[in-house]
Amino acid sequence: MTDISARKSEHLTIVGEGRGRQDGTTTGFDAIRFAHVALPELDFDAIDTGTTVLGRQIAAPLMVSAMTGGPAEAGAINARIAEACEELGLPLAVGSQRIAIEGRGDAGLSGLRARAGTVPILGNLGAVQLNTGFGLDEARRAVDMIEADALILHLNPLQEAIQPGGDRNFAGILDRITALAEALPVPLGVKEVGAGLSAEVGSRLLDADVTILDVAGVGGTSWARVEAARGGPALHDLAAPFFDWGIPTARAVADLASLVPDNRVLVASGGVRHGLDVARAIRLGAHLAGQAAGALPSARDSTEALAAHLQTVIGQLRIAMFCTGSADLAALRRAALLDPPPWLASAPKSA
Repeated sequence: MTDISARKSEHLTIVGEGRGRQDGTTTGFDAIRFAHVALPELDFDAIDTGTTVLGRQIAAPLMVSAMTGGPAEAGAINARIAEACEELGLPLAVGSQRIAIEGRGDAGLSGLRARAGTVPILGNLGAVQLNTGFGLDEARRAVDMIEADALILHLNPLQEAIQPGGDRNFAGILDRITALAEALPVPLGVKEVGAGLSAEVGSRLLDADVTILDVAGVGGTSWARVEAARGGPALHDLAAPFFDWGIPTARAVADLASLVPDNRVLVASGGVRHGLDVARAIRLGAHLAGQAAGALPSARDSTEALAAHLQTVIGQLRIAMFCTGSADLAALRRAALLDPPPWLASAPKSA
């Protein structure tokens, strides 16, 4: 097993055991409380959770987010994710394809499109790899190997700063993202990995013609905690002040929502626990909610277990829509709130 594969195996184990959770920090979703509608005037069974993403119809605004990309276990997990998402009509995003691009295995991605033939699939590379020799050719290969509908570049400066031997040269990355967005034949997206995207960074990425922004905010997996769990006391001490570093997911979504036009995609990920959080994310302005660690236990179990988990999340979303009188996602975005938090009222407004 390569060093990168071994590291990603450790990551998967640590996240699966819950040692990467941001204990004591929250996503901010609990501050979003819907006004209950006791007379919804809706047929529950007629509620429409569907939407369109990247030109494909999906059954609900729920994506299984990137969580793997190297360990031997990834093949089985990715297969189950693809099968469950195809069964339910949901998009999926893969983990980093760096190992496969560098010719050190297929990163557990073999046959992915054959299992998920009709739903959106999002590829994944580290943005910092654009400073270590990756470019348009590698991006095209990442797209082609899984027949991806889009490619996501992940930003992880905090993780790289803590990780021994991390790639820490982020100078000039925005210019490289801009060039790639222009040349790549599929939409380009950018996501954080657990510390959130600010409105300022999101605005620069939108100006660079990035199509998808995934906030991946605070409240889910803390990669400072994950990296600390891999090392000894010295690494733990280095990482400890940053265990809750970043922008809570709900705040990041609210700050970006008015800046992201309808022809782009805003994804809320980072600590999405259940369908009520999905509803909250949509109300705040996200187009999709992504779940990674929350879906991992089921994905490690079986396709059936993952499908059942995702059906529960969608069922919870439908209940939230029913009890807010929201017949579809457009209505959910207008649902009344009780005592909105001050940061929601102060979110940036588009010009």
